[in-house]
Amino acid sequence: MAKAAAKKSEKLSAPERQMLARILRVDQAGEYGAKRIYQGQLDVLKKRGASQKEIKKIEHMAAQEDVHLAAFNDEIAGMQSRPSVLQPLWHVAGYAVGAASALLGAKAAHACTVAVETVIDQHYAVQEETLKAYPRLQKMIAKFRAEENEHKEMALASGAEETVGYPVLKRTIAAGSKLSIWLAERF
Repeated sequence: MAKAAAKKSEKLSAPERQMLARILRVDQAGEYGAKRIYQGQLDVLKKRGASQKEIKKIEHMAAQEDVHLAAFNDEIAGMQSRPSVLQPLWHVAGYAVGAASALLGAKAAHACTVAVETVIDQHYAVQEETLKAYPRLQKMIAKFRAEENEHKEMALASGAEETVGYPVLKRTIAAGSKLSIWLAERF
């Protein structure tokens, strides 16, 4: 896939390359952060003896994020672009958000998922419109957006809204997700 992207990227204008590099950078950063969030959640929930059912749900979501991350890594390589220079921050912050939410319990971990995936759904919706001239990337974003929405629905069905302080937790995590997007687009 990266070779095909590299050949196609040679035909892009400088503004197109910059726009696509920015999109790929922020999406790769987001998927990397999601991978770290789920790792933090899994580590804490396993230590605290969460049910196998809860662990399996989060492992399923994490596995899909791994696929998304690999796809964006390939696209970045094909564009001969770069990931966010803030990746060390995403490494630590993602894990911390995941672990902290899981320390509040499985429902709070799911509340974290709802908050993040709500923001990602909005973010990917904008990108789907932006990428109309790039059908392969648009299709990839649409597929990933559907899977992110699946995560949100699974989290809601798992009692995310029953978390004590849910509205505050959701707003706080969503604000952090929006800030992360803003930063990753620029750095």
